[in-house]
Amino acid sequence: MKEVIMFPIIDKRKTGINIRRIMDMRGLTVKDVQEYLELGSVQSIYHWINGISMPTIDNLYALSDLFHVPIDLLVCGNRKPLTLCDNAHNESNERVYEYSERIKNGRAA
Repeated sequence: MKEVIMFPIIDKRKTGINIRRIMDMRGLTVKDVQEYLELGSVQSIYHWINGISMPTIDNLYALSDLFHVPIDLLVCGNRKPLTLCDNAHNESNERVYEYSERIKNGRAA
């Protein structure tokens, strides 16, 4: 039987959780990222970490430099992850998951 190859799809929610986790690991705030990327406001970053949208490829490239990780470690999807995406749901990241669920259900803050 022939193996079906799936087209790789990015999971915005998991990617956002992953970006937030890396920010926490590096001790970076949303404001720090905004200033590094020279964005006009923090709204785009909140959209990324809440899984509403994805950073542009230019911003992913800059984030990989800021976080000292390859872009592939920032983006989570349906292909086999390199490392961090597999462990997106563990005890130390419960706060991020709870926040993400509140956003998803329309109960921010």
